[in-house]
Amino acid sequence: MIAIGERPLDLADIRAALAGPITVALSDGARARILRSAETVKRLLAAGGAIYGVNTGFGKLARTRIAMADLDRLQVNIVRSHAAGVGAPLCQGVTRLILLMKLNALAHGASGISPAAMEALAALINRDVLPVIPGQGSVGASGDLAPLAHMSLVLIGEGEALVKDRRVSGADALGAAGVAPVALGPKEGLALLNGTQVSTALALSGLVAAERNAEAAIVAGAMSVDAVMGSDTPFDPRIHALRPHPGQILAASHYRRLLAGSQIRASHLENDDRVQDPYSFRCQPQVMGACLDLLSHAARTLMIEANAVSDNPLVFAEDGAVLSGGNFHAEPVAFAADIIAMAVAEMGSLSERRIAALIDSSISLLPPFLIRNPGLNSGFMIPQCTAAALMSENKQMSHPASVDSAPTSANQEDHVSMATHGARRLGPMNANLSRILAIELMAAAEGIDFRRPLASSALIEQAHRIVRATSAKRDEDREFATDTEAIATLVEQGSFAKLAPDLLGDLGCG
Repeated sequence: MIAIGERPLDLADIRAALAGPITVALSDGARARILRSAETVKRLLAAGGAIYGVNTGFGKLARTRIAMADLDRLQVNIVRSHAAGVGAPLCQGVTRLILLMKLNALAHGASGISPAAMEALAALINRDVLPVIPGQGSVGASGDLAPLAHMSLVLIGEGEALVKDRRVSGADALGAAGVAPVALGPKEGLALLNGTQVSTALALSGLVAAERNAEAAIVAGAMSVDAVMGSDTPFDPRIHALRPHPGQILAASHYRRLLAGSQIRASHLENDDRVQDPYSFRCQPQVMGACLDLLSHAARTLMIEANAVSDNPLVFAEDGAVLSGGNFHAEPVAFAADIIAMAVAEMGSLSERRIAALIDSSISLLPPFLIRNPGLNSGFMIPQCTAAALMSENKQMSHPASVDSAPTSANQEDHVSMATHGARRLGPMNANLSRILAIELMAAAEGIDFRRPLASSALIEQAHRIVRATSAKRDEDREFATDTEAIATLVEQGSFAKLAPDLLGDLGCG
């Protein structure tokens, strides 16, 4: 149970919402704040002043006054007119997280929404009734208007939602949640639509997937070091104490722990004329550490956003002020998504280079392409090409979204963040990375097998068993795609994470 309004959301709450159904309850303090805010809006309306989006039009139409008799219709109209999204629906985990963060933001009591609307939103979460939200159509400023409009349609009994994986009408979805359609009053439609919850949910989903990939990347990298009979000297703590980036120190500690006790390493401590390993092996703490530092920075930014109020205008019940500002502008989310994308691209680049080294007998001292009878068999020749293709795709997708802008709403909204698609691309980028890592894990496991009867460390042997439980050793050529997908699924499910766990938590972001 997540008590909304009692404490800030944390990463455990985020992971729970992404993983499956959750339950929430509004705290007594949140209920009181919500009621005071709604009553403030009613009182100010009675005084006759102009309040943006309450008795005025929206965006460029802000100077148009709306008659008192039409105020409720105005709020329904904004939901209907703004439901203009396109594209494939957002996944269930992201949609659930959007609902959770929207409820959490409105519970601050600065949005003028009614207790009835909040209870309906909480009921959707508790019954796991998930609005169908098209993934495209937000520019990441003025809030994620189009996608949040599709979310809000369900609250008024329109649109569509998933109920136990079945797509139903909004009216039927409300019936499944046990609530009546919400009769939107002044400010409520705008409060539901204004906010950065969609871009933030997508970015947080990308962050959580990137952390799982980073954990698997460290395991794969350590396996590859032993497979090529590389050195563990680059992970010596004395090196990293002289350049104390937190991520670098943390990464080096994991490589030391993973490789400790390896018979393979002990076998070439002497009489090995190789002075230094290639960068993709030797510089893993520096590169992976920098990636971890980026992820930890993004985590701090996104958790601030997950607990923020990004509505406009904001209602301050203490003194009756209604202030127009720009908290809906998702620039912090856009920057966070961009740096996550950079980290994901770099982790894949480093992994692909290790795959290339593993199949190159002049570097790895292993049979060409990790296969017996090379020539008759091609081994890992083409999986490395697949990894290179995925790496290149990720490089192209890692171009920053935040540097782009397109004026909207007849130039009233003349600078936007593009945070939403910047965050949405993290899904396919992480999927690509999981598959690159799957190829490396299989290649490194093959390399370890060629070192038998020598054993690797206890932890690397554990990783080897996880791979071999799904992908058998290759004595001759066979199809790769099925094994690659199966190992990638293990990466995405966190099967390797237990060997290098809780990277963000160790960096103070748990």
